[in-house]
Amino acid sequence: MTAQLNTLIRAAYEHVCPVPPVAGAVSAVRRRVAAVLAQWRVSADLVEDSLLVVSELVTNAIIHACPPAVLRLSWLPGDGARTLCVEITDAGPALPMGRSVAGIDPDEHGRGETIVHALATRHGIRVHTGGVTRWAELVAL
Repeated sequence: MTAQLNTLIRAAYEHVCPVPPVAGAVSAVRRRVAAVLAQWRVSADLVEDSLLVVSELVTNAIIHACPPAVLRLSWLPGDGARTLCVEITDAGPALPMGRSVAGIDPDEHGRGETIVHALATRHGIRVHTGGVTRWAELVAL
């Protein structure tokens, strides 16, 4: 019984969302994440920062990586605080290192990592078989 209850509680605070490699995907994912965070009753301040982090990670996956991409959110209890984990997994880089996507203005892009670094408590990248996962954790006190 306890294992089933733990599974249900964990499922109630995890959300997985495929990210289609199409125009408009970032805003659609942001709306979906906002609805999930509202359902989880995440504080407005953390929601605002989280949506920026989600936008940056999803944009990066769509512009710079091969599909498919999948977003995973987890709302985890901690010692007096809760942590929102944001992960996006994609199939890896679309271009070799050092090459940029044609038509992308470097003045308009390239600040995503700085934004994630500024807003997240911790963040990083995991390279694994089949892809790359970029993650960020935001702590609600």
